Amino acid sequence: MNRHPTRLVLIVIAVFALTVSAVYGQSLKGMSLNGATGLIGIPSGRIGWEHSADFGFDLGYHAIIDDDETAHIPKASISLFRMFEFAVAYDTNRGDDWEDLIISGKLQLPTRGTAVAIGGNVQMLQIAGNDETAQQIYIAATYPGQFFRMPAETTFVVGKTFGDIGPGDEAIDFGMGFDLVLFPGIFQGFVHWINDFANFSYSLTPVGANAANRGAFNTGLRIDLASHPSLSRYKVVIDAVLTDALDEDRAFALGFAFGAPLR
Repeated sequence: MNRHPTRLVLIVIAVFALTVSAVYGQSLKGMSLNGATGLIGIPSGRIGWEHSADFGFDLGYHAIIDDDETAHIPKASISLFRMFEFAVAYDTNRGDDWEDLIISGKLQLPTRGTAVAIGGNVQMLQIAGNDETAQQIYIAATYPGQFFRMPAETTFVVGKTFGDIGPGDEAIDFGMGFDLVLFPGIFQGFVHWINDFANFSYSLTPVGANAANRGAFNTGLRIDLASHPSLSRYKVVIDAVLTDALDEDRAFALGFAFGAPLR
């Protein structure tokens, strides 16, 4: 099997990470496909409301559309004490007998500069009418920088998935990605280019973003409507992305997230 596209993606993201200079970049905390604060398929080291509120909530939705089916993923999360995040996502997956529930949580460590979080999730999966459960634990680190004078953030994730239908006892979860504020002088901070690559998916029974064979590279645009001064107190995000973009089972995903501080 030809793995050159996978290696190319890893090289490109690694070069990006190494060339990012250590200055602060704008942080847009959108929701990943399984509800945790993150990029597209991977979580980040950030939580939804880490600096601006002791309590905050996010509501989101993604639709993953491929040739055969559309998965609808409504989700919600709450951030507590600028340290904890809890999220839940319901994945309609392939319809009857394929519906999943994903519950996740994060603890953000008290670090400076680089955001580091320890997290995990429980996946309650229904596979052709059979109930299965899987668990994932991970550590994620996100650090800000600048790339060609555009603010950026790079994320690395390392973890492990457990369960009878998991990838195996010796497999290690790994993901990396970046969030680039695209031409801020032109788009005024509204447009972000988000990318991630991982050997794990948002769940063990994903639609579209399936990393089971060669890993999955996801890419797209994240629009930050809260860059407008009248919305700056809130989180208003729109996503338009390609999942598993380098393989023939690629899919298109649309989503949004809305959040507000409670205190």
